[in-house]
Amino acid sequence: MTQKSHTKLKLRYLVVALIVIGGIAWPGWLAPAQAESCPDVKIIFARGSGGERWATEDYLTFKSTIEEKLATTGISYEFEDLDYPAVGVGIDNLSVAIGAYVGAGETYEFGDSVNTGMHNLMEIINGASCPGTKYVLGGYSQGAMVVSKALGSLKAERVIYAATFGDPKLYLPEGEGLIPAACRGENLSDYRVYVPDCQAYKGLLGAYIPYEPAAWVGKVGTWCNKRDIMCSSHLGVSDHVGYVADNLYEDAARVIYDKVAEEFGIEERLTSPHDTAILIDSTGSMAGMIDKYKAEALRLAKETIESGGRVALYDYRDLQDPYSPVERCGFETCTVEIFEDKLNEIVAENGGDIQESLLSAAYRLMQEQNWKLGSTKSLVVLTDAGYLMPDRDGVTLDDVVALSKSIDPVNFYVITTSASSDYYSELAERTDGLVVTNLDELHLLTDYIIERYDSLPRVEETVASERPALTVTRILRSGNEIEVWYETDGDEVIVVVNEMIMGKTREEKLTIRNADKAEILLIPVAGDTRGEVVRVEIEDGHGGMTMPVLVVPKTPNTGQA
Repeated sequence: MTQKSHTKLKLRYLVVALIVIGGIAWPGWLAPAQAESCPDVKIIFARGSGGERWATEDYLTFKSTIEEKLATTGISYEFEDLDYPAVGVGIDNLSVAIGAYVGAGETYEFGDSVNTGMHNLMEIINGASCPGTKYVLGGYSQGAMVVSKALGSLKAERVIYAATFGDPKLYLPEGEGLIPAACRGENLSDYRVYVPDCQAYKGLLGAYIPYEPAAWVGKVGTWCNKRDIMCSSHLGVSDHVGYVADNLYEDAARVIYDKVAEEFGIEERLTSPHDTAILIDSTGSMAGMIDKYKAEALRLAKETIESGGRVALYDYRDLQDPYSPVERCGFETCTVEIFEDKLNEIVAENGGDIQESLLSAAYRLMQEQNWKLGSTKSLVVLTDAGYLMPDRDGVTLDDVVALSKSIDPVNFYVITTSASSDYYSELAERTDGLVVTNLDELHLLTDYIIERYDSLPRVEETVASERPALTVTRILRSGNEIEVWYETDGDEVIVVVNEMIMGKTREEKLTIRNADKAEILLIPVAGDTRGEVVRVEIEDGHGGMTMPVLVVPKTPNTGQA
């Protein structure tokens, strides 16, 4: 993409970035001046496609959420919005579903932009200036590609942490296959911080492998919104531009603060807001231990509220008991005083058989409460018995775990007797919680819950649907006309040629004209789920290239003849 004529032709098709990052743009001559000092920490952010330097909402939010946490530490710090083109990409008059596909890769203007950002980042990190400064890196969308591509070329010892958001080159091997390991909660990459989609495997534009080089273990974290078209298996445009609205920069800021605190020996750790629900078994068999349980529940509630969190209180009994789960107070109403009053109202009595109606109670509690996005979510169960399955309304363990995962997850902490602990090991393990059987160690569990920050790998437990696949069966070239045949089990295919979205088709043959050299991306789609991108490279046959034309039987994006 070095020829000026090619650039001019391409600019006719590339309009304002599809993924426009909000904010009020400063004119270049008003860009904030950068200090020449050598701070303890320099935080560098690489903005997304089409973003104005210093002005995007993503950069400003990333900056403010970290700054408010570092302000009281006593360490010196500076922020920089990385100087690189961040070229805009997109095409006009396409529907959202199609327009969301941004054809971008390693070459042409977009690739040059990513490479420029990578080299500028290398100059800063690997340069001789400020040898004592440590760095924190962040990148969104195209900027995430800059960061993740640069890792293998940067001096890892100079970087505290690198965070990527909506990376089109994300690689999560646990998302591969019809029933990925991630959907079973297994083999999760250590850099997977917030990726709810268990089928997230490779980004829309492929993957950088390894995503976390050996020297960077423990220093990389990735955030991919639930249905982000760039890094998940789905087609969500709103999720790709939703990292500010969904508080995911705030989420990352807590992780980054903790890494900085560890680097500089800052003793105080920052915890995330807590939503802690306490669910007490109030059947008659609990009479001998409920007072001790109540005392620890009150302590947990006090410390949660004093740290800025919220609590809820429920109790439950047996399936045969007409006494349904009772909300004593919820996240919106519980104060320390109200919690203590409601706790004292709970009496251990009645019941039926040995096992209790825990699954139904937990399911109802999770459904009824308004869990705060970005908070650490805990459900503490106090019981001396196991649970019935299926429970009331047919609720099963799988139902409870699936709901927990879909919320963020809600981590289950079960305080019970040794005789009942086996009932709860699977529930605790599948929700990243714990089982505690020693009543003398309840204070340790309270401390553990309070001290956790929201950085557990979040993966929704879902039934994996089969992703569409595509296979190229034949390629025929005649002059500057290229014909490509393929087979797919998807509903339709998105076609991207030389980083330009050409449209979608249901046909099994493509004809592309005026493309002596072409990089063709074929993306199978079924419903709202995309398959892995298939890349077809056509070498330059005549030493030049004009604007390619895709010839399909139907007009792209309209479905009309």
